[in-house]
Amino acid sequence: MEKNEGSLSLNLNRRGLVLPSVAAFNGGDDSGFLHSNTLGWSEHDIETQHGVLHVTMRGIPKGNRPVILTYHDIGLNHKSCFNTLFNFEDMQEITQHFAVVHVDAPGQQEAAAPFPTGYQYPTMDELSEMLPSVMTQLNVIGIGVGAGAYILSRFALNNPTLVEGLVLINVDPCAEGWIDWAASKLSGWTSNIVDTVMAHHFSTDELTDNQELIQTYRLHIAQDINQDNLALFCASYNGRRDLEIERPVIGLNEETVNTLTCPSLLVVGDTSPAVEAVVECNSRLNPTKTTLFKMADCGGLPQVVQPGKLAEAFKYFVQGMGYSNVACSPRHSQKRTGHPSEPGSSLGFFLGSRLSREFFLAVVLLHLHCLLFGVLG
Repeated sequence: MEKNEGSLSLNLNRRGLVLPSVAAFNGGDDSGFLHSNTLGWSEHDIETQHGVLHVTMRGIPKGNRPVILTYHDIGLNHKSCFNTLFNFEDMQEITQHFAVVHVDAPGQQEAAAPFPTGYQYPTMDELSEMLPSVMTQLNVIGIGVGAGAYILSRFALNNPTLVEGLVLINVDPCAEGWIDWAASKLSGWTSNIVDTVMAHHFSTDELTDNQELIQTYRLHIAQDINQDNLALFCASYNGRRDLEIERPVIGLNEETVNTLTCPSLLVVGDTSPAVEAVVECNSRLNPTKTTLFKMADCGGLPQVVQPGKLAEAFKYFVQGMGYSNVACSPRHSQKRTGHPSEPGSSLGFFLGSRLSREFFLAVVLLHLHCLLFGVLG
């Protein structure tokens, strides 16, 4: 496999460079979500001030466009968290226009070696501080889930000039409260780490109603993730600080208040355990730069259960940021322009037009509103 060390301006520890064979990278069961198309992909271990990050890259930066940077949740890695979404046809068309970098939290990648006894796992703040070592002289659009959404939010707060936009799925801006702490301690005494992580991802109803999905992820968490390493990552997430963000008063303190300054799309399934936390995060962000997408008929993993809706929302999101030529192929556009209720129909009409940014953003918000109420997709 070609090394492509400099293709994404990465700071690589060449002595620790990991480039597995194609056969090794294709390993896994036949469930589908743990596999990637190896063409154009490369894996690297990157040394940072807080330890080593495992990074998987595809493509090279397109002109002055940002790189899509993903970060997964506890109990998952970049494959099990994001492959369903990034393998979806519409998402593949979007990523033709961007390079992609998937980050695995320390020790969470497939076949990760256990940490030595006494190893001090990075805090959530330290995990966010590792990201500038991954990207140099490149801006990013971040896509994070759960713990990964928190890490990317902290990264954006500390490095606002590096982050052009954020898609935050199941984000919780709050520190773990004492009731949550007591519940997690009790859960730790009465159940194993797999049950604890499953309860983090899925509601009680989803745990009983969607047996195929639940069994797939239970086996993945139990068998594909090093359990000791997972416990360290979970402990780090449970010890997170409050993001300490607050909603600005428009026209008064927008420049001084501590909050995300980039466009942000908050996503949560309507039956997800994270609904309350995501709504709380939305209440702390600038309403002129934030969209809350509460996805209907969806639980704790919207990027897995509803990849089509999320891909479409992401397309409108990046178009609203000014990347208006990120569109479906002509084949899709022809299929989707026949009826106003079809996904992308009115948007296809506007592509290529010289519209004001405000008007285009209004179109984007209208489509997200339609997605929210199940009109699209």
